[in-house]
Amino acid sequence: MKLSTAATGLLVACALAACGQSQPNAPQDTAPTAANEQPATPAPAATPGADTAAIQAALNNPNRLASDAEEDAWRKAPEVLSFLEVRPGMHVIDYLSGGGYYSELLADIVGPQGQVIAYNNPDYAKYSSEKLAQRYADQRLPNVTQTTSPPEQLDLPPDSLDAALLVQSYHDLHWVSKDWTPTDPAQSLAKLVPALKSGAVVVVVDHVANAGGDPAKTVDALHRIDPAVVKREFEAAGLVFDAESPLFSNPADDHSKAVFDPAIRHKTDQFVYRFRKP
Repeated sequence: MKLSTAATGLLVACALAACGQSQPNAPQDTAPTAANEQPATPAPAATPGADTAAIQAALNNPNRLASDAEEDAWRKAPEVLSFLEVRPGMHVIDYLSGGGYYSELLADIVGPQGQVIAYNNPDYAKYSSEKLAQRYADQRLPNVTQTTSPPEQLDLPPDSLDAALLVQSYHDLHWVSKDWTPTDPAQSLAKLVPALKSGAVVVVVDHVANAGGDPAKTVDALHRIDPAVVKREFEAAGLVFDAESPLFSNPADDHSKAVFDPAIRHKTDQFVYRFRKP
């Protein structure tokens, strides 16, 4: 759908920021305000399959973009990546990667023998263009392949991926709005799942919505999604629910505010689900 007015651009940029994606000149690219600051997270606890030393080394890499390091505390990246069980040599997709915060960390972890696909749909790519240009300037991440297409048309080789990461983005596949290109979640997963190897890990992090109601309306109003909807859709696509983490649990969030509301931004109640491909 064509996005033409300044108001539309602002709405979409805010929505992407709510989804945890870095946007040009958006608050995501700055340190959280004092009211929203969280203490720095410790090194990740060992998870079977995760190379925690490689994860920590990636976070400590002095060549990271400065704006990325400012986001580490509220993103809790060490724990998310440990839950993903990422390690050197893996082939991973950062699905709806936005400005590529996780794409860069993944690239460092998987190393030269691995590969990262930084996938965006056209809307994400458009509103992350400035950050993407900065991140991939001068071929600074040679093992990252940028891919842009509608999710229903994503072309991935079968049985090629060891893991997939979807951080605060899956709900956008349910977004129905005049300000956003509509997508079909089932068709989108039908493109992703065949690309996963047997045993591959998929981690989904997203903002919790209260149960019930139309997901499209919930997403449009709040940019939240009912965790049961996500679990149902991923299982219907052929994945097996493996585990969940309370990493971003926040009982103080009553799920009534949009996720970019300053009162709750970066502190929303979020679910962290892990699935596996049989």
